[in-house]
Amino acid sequence: MQIYPEPARELVSRMTAKATALPSQAVAFQGAPGAFSHLATCQVFPEGLPLPCFSFDEAFEAVESGKADRAVIPIENSYAGRVAEIHFLLPASRLHIVGEHFLRVRHSLLAPKGAKLENVRQAFSHPQALSQTRKWCAARGIDQVPYADTAGAAALVAEKQEPGTSAVASSFAGQIYDLDILAEGIEDVAHNTTRFVVLAREPITPDPAKGPLMTTIFFEVRNIPAALFKALGGFATNGINITKLESYQREGTFTATDFFADFEGSPEDPAVQRALEELEFHSKRLRIFGTYAQALTRLHPDALDEQASG
Repeated sequence: MQIYPEPARELVSRMTAKATALPSQAVAFQGAPGAFSHLATCQVFPEGLPLPCFSFDEAFEAVESGKADRAVIPIENSYAGRVAEIHFLLPASRLHIVGEHFLRVRHSLLAPKGAKLENVRQAFSHPQALSQTRKWCAARGIDQVPYADTAGAAALVAEKQEPGTSAVASSFAGQIYDLDILAEGIEDVAHNTTRFVVLAREPITPDPAKGPLMTTIFFEVRNIPAALFKALGGFATNGINITKLESYQREGTFTATDFFADFEGSPEDPAVQRALEELEFHSKRLRIFGTYAQALTRLHPDALDEQASG
């Protein structure tokens, strides 16, 4: 716990004590109190007990060990792209995806009380947040300094109280650490939205009558010509819409390719069953991470703001 800046330590201690006393209500997230993941956790589980974890590994372990019942983890951003670390941690874990949540990310520039924007020379934040505000900071001559997470950066600035230092974080973090908000909405694009997944030890069986479903899978194709085309052919012939497909190299090799995919529907659907049977036939391995209710329909990025904010 001493790895958190001083202003965050007492908050982390209190939150951890409450979550530890009632693990069935605990929800793990990565970051210090005030992180965007903390905000997303409160939105998904308003009655839950947020459990701050310094790293993604710690958040995964909290659920696997039973310290927390769920975890709310960012997996991709509409501007900065995928959170690659999660795509390596998830296959190695025993956890399942049981939900998703979209959060419209609005970054603020936070500084000690009385600071002036024209005097700011450094901004601390998570690399993802820095990449999302790169143009705004560059236009004002503000050097970006990577830190473990956004709210931790805010706590660091509150601890240091140094002229010219600031943090890129949520206004939520500014309120928690008593910092001035020098500017709001400093993200470089208007559709800046992060998709979170909810992780649990056991899968769920959602009711399709309550809305459209999404399924996330992981597979490795055989190293032969047209392997991916053959593996995914069943989705086309059965009319299954694949909304995301990403490839990864692993274990220092350029021959073994792993894929993550999201598609609409459930393995309980006959058409999906046929598609998965064909995929499995042409793959070396296949794992279904989970089927869950869609938090929003897959639309053009311009439409994300309204749905993720609502």
